[in-house]
Amino acid sequence: MSVAPSRPLLVVGAGIAGITAALEASECGEEVVLVEREPSVGGRALRNHQYFPKLCPPACGIEINTRRLSKSRSVRVLTRSQVSAAELLAAGPTGSGWRVTVRRFAEHVTDLCTACGDCSKVCPVAVPDPFNLGMSRVPAIRIPHVDAWPRRYVMSREACPPGCRVCADACKVPGAIDLAARDRDEVLEVSAVVVATGWAPYPLEKLAELGGGLPDVVANVQLERLAAPAGPTAGKIRRPSDGEAPRRVAFVQCAGSRDVKHLPYCSSVCCLASMKQALYVKEQLPDADVAIYYIDRRSPGRNESMLSRAEAAGVRFVKGKVGKVQPGAGGALVLRVEDVESGRLLEAQADLVVLATGMVPGGDGLSLPVRRDGDGFALDDRATRVFAAGVARRPEDVAASVRDATGAAAKALGAARSG
Repeated sequence: MSVAPSRPLLVVGAGIAGITAALEASECGEEVVLVEREPSVGGRALRNHQYFPKLCPPACGIEINTRRLSKSRSVRVLTRSQVSAAELLAAGPTGSGWRVTVRRFAEHVTDLCTACGDCSKVCPVAVPDPFNLGMSRVPAIRIPHVDAWPRRYVMSREACPPGCRVCADACKVPGAIDLAARDRDEVLEVSAVVVATGWAPYPLEKLAELGGGLPDVVANVQLERLAAPAGPTAGKIRRPSDGEAPRRVAFVQCAGSRDVKHLPYCSSVCCLASMKQALYVKEQLPDADVAIYYIDRRSPGRNESMLSRAEAAGVRFVKGKVGKVQPGAGGALVLRVEDVESGRLLEAQADLVVLATGMVPGGDGLSLPVRRDGDGFALDDRATRVFAAGVARRPEDVAASVRDATGAAAKALGAARSG
């Protein structure tokens, strides 16, 4: 007879996969601790302007889940936290599991915050906005972004001038700002672990041959923020160098993916993301020349319709690998392209180049032994009760990550309850 574990399930990462795993497990009667290193949940999905196939804002789907989190009595959410140590427990009356140390980073704005904004209005310091990938500046104390949950302000304390306390003096809620807060550790014993640490974009600076580092060469994740109403340009797609609307936009596929010098694997969603982003451009700038340079067009399942939508909008598809992007005359960017269908080498010009950078598995700084494949993606390990979910396990879109996380929760519960 199996014995139900008395320890909670640990879910590491509160993006769409981690939130899903936590909620699904809790609704099966499990206590869950959800650990997230950022000040709010939602992960990279929330940084999208729209997501496919419906092309709707991701906030609507995330909001449903944050409402479920806020009502749940069995999910404990620890933001600004990270697993800093882990020890595998020997099997006992409640099975094995893990003893983990969670580093709780200093919360200079406490859960007493009412998000009134008085502190931010008087803050004298501006810092690069992490949510907008550093493309705009925000006060050192601010709401993380418009859809942030928990709904409270966060402070970049390291940016504050010595002795500055204008935010605390402006706050009308006693205890809502704690300038003396310090990091602390919390030790937990958990029955199993779901690793949902998501992904990071392949760094532009490693793609110098494709113009990485030039002001008007941006990554696909940056274009999502440029198109978003809460982004650095209030949703207007503009050249970073001069703020002008681009007349020619080139999307370069497999920028670092399927390349033995960078990422050897396909990142799964880049083709679809570029088709979607090309539609952003055509909707805003219908007269702009928009071209997608690709090796293969990969748009599986229901997302196949994105291709016909992009073609109907006038997006040009050029089968050929871009080998180099460099500055040209008059501020233009020059692309050297192998046009496979014509069998020629071409030079094309653009005002804005968008690199479809690949997905790098997340989990940096996670002090938990996780089995990984040759590309760095996490693997399930039933023997130690560690299970992977979402893009921590493989490159995939939001819908697939949700399905994957549901499966990871089921596997973790099954292992924990088997004794």
